[in-house]
Amino acid sequence: MSVEIQQSELRNENAAVMRRVAAGESFIVTVNGRPVADVVPHRRESSRRRFVPVADLIEAFSDPAPPNPARWRADLAAANDSFGPDDMRDPFGRDGI
Repeated sequence: MSVEIQQSELRNENAAVMRRVAAGESFIVTVNGRPVADVVPHRRESSRRRFVPVADLIEAFSDPAPPNPARWRADLAAANDSFGPDDMRDPFGRDGI
């Protein structure tokens, strides 16, 4: 759980706040009562892999789903229904492009 502190407190008590962060504490910094930043301990290691072995890539891409043109057209129509059709006009006002 994060402790809420004012920006002025962070400015005036920077060393003490940084010691608490190094010890594992987190802070939400506010300006005029509005949260503007999180001060959290640095994480050295990520739980995510940094690389993907080639064998995993080969397996993932070895059997792609066959293309389905009808599904693709349906997806485009649904997008047009939601967002409207694409505007294919030249933004610079030239004709024929």
